[in-house]
Amino acid sequence: MTQSRLSIGDAAPALELEDTAGERHALPAAGEAPASVVIWTCNHCPYALAWHERIQDVVREYSERGVRFLQVNSNDWERYPGDSPEAMRERVERGEFAGPYLVDSDQTAARAFGAERTPDVFVFDRELRLVYSGAPDADYDDPSQNASWLRGALDAALAGEAPDPATTEPVGCTIKWRE
Repeated sequence: MTQSRLSIGDAAPALELEDTAGERHALPAAGEAPASVVIWTCNHCPYALAWHERIQDVVREYSERGVRFLQVNSNDWERYPGDSPEAMRERVERGEFAGPYLVDSDQTAARAFGAERTPDVFVFDRELRLVYSGAPDADYDDPSQNASWLRGALDAALAGEAPDPATTEPVGCTIKWRE
C-alpha cells in the first residue's frame, strides 16, 4: 500500500495537512527550524498509546529548542471510527497532544513518506534531510526507555551530527489503509 520508505539523506516530501480544528500545518522550509519531526500515530493502537506520553514529553522539551513536530493520523476512519477526526479532536481538546495532530484523510502523506506503523518516527535535520526513521525507543512497554532513539536522533541533528542508530524497525500497528 505504501510507496517506498524514505531513506537516510532523502529530502522531506512536501507536507501540509489540517489539524483537528481545520488549521493547516506544514513542514518548515529548509533552514527555518533546527530539526523537524513527523510522527505517525493514531487513537486506538496499543503501541501508539503506550509510547504516547514519552513522545509528548519529547515534543514539549524539544519544541522549546525550535524543533517542529507534526503528528499525523492516516488511518481509514470509516473502518476504524476511533481514528475519526472527531475522535482525534476529543483527544486534542483533553490536552493529550503537545503539538499539532493532523488528519491525512487521503493517505497521501503516509504514502509519500513510506510510513508503515503507528508510531512511525521521521526526524529531519535543518536542511530537511532524513537523519532518523523508526521507533521512538527499544521497548514500547518500558517507560524508562524515555523515547531514547528519538531523543538521540534529535540531539545529533541539533549538533549537526549523524544519529546512531539512524534507522530502527518501526514497531506498532500497521497503518489502516483504505481498500
